[in-house]
Amino acid sequence: MPDTQLGDHADALGLAFYAGEAELRAVYDAHAPLVFGISRRTLGDEAAREVTQDVFVSAWRARDQFDPERGTLAAWLVGITKRRVIDHVRRERRHSERRADESDRGGPSAPEPELERIADRLVVAHALAGLAERPRHVITLAYVEGLTHQEIAERTGLPLGTIKSDIRRGLVALRQHLESTHE
Repeated sequence: MPDTQLGDHADALGLAFYAGEAELRAVYDAHAPLVFGISRRTLGDEAAREVTQDVFVSAWRARDQFDPERGTLAAWLVGITKRRVIDHVRRERRHSERRADESDRGGPSAPEPELERIADRLVVAHALAGLAERPRHVITLAYVEGLTHQEIAERTGLPLGTIKSDIRRGLVALRQHLESTHE
């Protein structure tokens, strides 16, 4: 579970951001590791630094669009990050297609659905990272490794009822996180 003091700080920062009272530096310091981490998984370090900067500039300019009743500041920033990563990949693809046309050598380009899958994986990975360790592990065993509830119970030594409860509660938490991210 997240540290409640950290959660309280993040909530206070989100409310201050909403009220126009937070400084961009404080928001950046609190959330840059999250934004950079999501960006880096898809783009690499150099492009992730560029996207991270763009996310915070965009967030600052559009801060009047943030609504703390619809979700957390972190979730809102993750949504902006997802869009900026997609924009960056599209821009790079256009540049590479232009270079390919100039050299008269065409190559396959990433289709739009692939960009959406990448962005969705980033958002799900972020949501999973927000779960406590045991539910995250149990959900990973069930949905990534494809184990049955009984197989998870045998592997982890946890009671079957605990496995089912962890999965149910974890999926509810993931759904809530994803809904707040996509609003």
